[in-house]
Amino acid sequence: MDDDLITPAVLESLASSSAFRRGEAYFSVGAVGRLRLTDDRIAALVEGSQSYQVELRDDRGELAGDCSCPRAAAGHFCKHCVAVGLAWLAEQAAQGKPAAKAGKARRRDPWRDIEAYLTAQPPAALIELLLGVARRDDQLYQSLRLDGERTAGGGDVAAAFRRAIDDAPRRHGFVDWRQAATFARAIDQVADSLTELLKPDTAAILVELLEYAIECVETALEEVDDSNGQVGGIVYHLGDLHHKACAMARPEPTELAERLFRLEMTLPFSLCSFDANDYRDVLGKAGLRRYRELAEAEWGKVKPGDSKDHYDVSRARITHVMEQLATASGDVEELVAIKSRDLASGHGYLEIAEIWVKAGQPDTALAWAERGLQAFPERPDNRLRDFLVAAYLDCQRNDEALALTWVQFDETPSLQTFSKLHEVAGKLGIWPVQRERALSRLDDSIAREAAMTNRWKRTPSVPNHSLRVEIALWEEDLDAAWAAAHQGTCDRHLLIALAGKLEAERPEDAVSLYRRVVPLIVEDTNNAAYEEATRSSSSQPKSSAVSTAFALAKH
Repeated sequence: MDDDLITPAVLESLASSSAFRRGEAYFSVGAVGRLRLTDDRIAALVEGSQSYQVELRDDRGELAGDCSCPRAAAGHFCKHCVAVGLAWLAEQAAQGKPAAKAGKARRRDPWRDIEAYLTAQPPAALIELLLGVARRDDQLYQSLRLDGERTAGGGDVAAAFRRAIDDAPRRHGFVDWRQAATFARAIDQVADSLTELLKPDTAAILVELLEYAIECVETALEEVDDSNGQVGGIVYHLGDLHHKACAMARPEPTELAERLFRLEMTLPFSLCSFDANDYRDVLGKAGLRRYRELAEAEWGKVKPGDSKDHYDVSRARITHVMEQLATASGDVEELVAIKSRDLASGHGYLEIAEIWVKAGQPDTALAWAERGLQAFPERPDNRLRDFLVAAYLDCQRNDEALALTWVQFDETPSLQTFSKLHEVAGKLGIWPVQRERALSRLDDSIAREAAMTNRWKRTPSVPNHSLRVEIALWEEDLDAAWAAAHQGTCDRHLLIALAGKLEAERPEDAVSLYRRVVPLIVEDTNNAAYEEATRSSSSQPKSSAVSTAFALAKH
């Protein structure tokens, strides 16, 4: 790695000022372990709430970092990466090679030195060295133990793996997100070892072990915060390996179908699929027939849905299984019959309407959508309404399409419903008239809301023109937005957005808006107001308008 690739300025720009300061704190207390260097990588262990494995690397001339912590998993350059970078800079300085002047000389690769040393050692010394490390490293110990049990005297491979599978997800109480990475590594190690069994002579054993492992891990996940999806990713990998093992081992089709159906119906999270269609190549006709028999028997226990029913996970799963079977067979009537078992909301009708559209029967689809709208007059579904609007436009029922769009706007005036009106009326070539009508109704709604507030509080209330400003900004009509912002109260984020758009051409107006909103933010967040105003304003960083308004508000 080039010596000038890492500098404090680079680390801070990649991490952010706050993460850089926390990284400095980690480095200053000695949390960074020994650095391991190669030509283009620096690796180290950083001790925080737990141990994190960190790696910095040269990514085509740019510094990049990886860490096992949750923030790095979300794509950020974390404080642990900063700490390792600072440790590397300190090591360079201690060797009399300041990073900025160290030049491009190629550094010795310590891994080559280690390899040369190990190559020269007798086997007995290497064994002793490895045993010493295993005594300190539980993961290495478990790996060596598993390999030893598999090879010792022709031992029972399945039994050895079952013990390893039982041990890997073992925990003491709930595993929070900070401990999840360590929990995942233990399972991942067993998963890697299982991969070695994907061979013709051990594939049948692997199939059974994978089913056992997936059940064990999913059960354990009920007490694990896997927010980063690390454990879930391992389970997905195990599911993919299971399909490959089945394709290689070719287990008895009907027995496999029974196991697949049980797993599909009972796993707590269903992180990997055991759907019959995914295993069609392995199940064959006999296995698929048995899977369907089991599904239909379970489906026969399901009663038609009722709007008072609570969510039932078993019902949801068997419904999904039956839908998958019907979709795979191409039987639209069967799929509709399955969907018709649960029409407890307008969305159920919408799903059936969409099925008929895909089947090329728009009239049947329209009929189902209209039935759904009529079935729930008190709980209408706007997605169903949107479907009907599009269908009405397709069959030239324009008045009905416009009327249904107006219903949504009148019920809930918002930018979303206003934009729906814009889209429909625009297609019909009547937007200017409909726009004026919508804005007039919006003004009436604002006045009514202010009047109701007056009666409730028994004090004068200033009307809230936030939605009017939002619509004007959406239409890019800054004059209308400015006028609306001065007719009453307005959400401060909208005022900041308007000020940002006015800065270039009307800086004095922008300043007046900032002076109006910044004091309110200062009361809550003090200096965070400056960051909020800057972040929400124009793309010009730390504009003079923001700075001026903030200074005036502070003093």
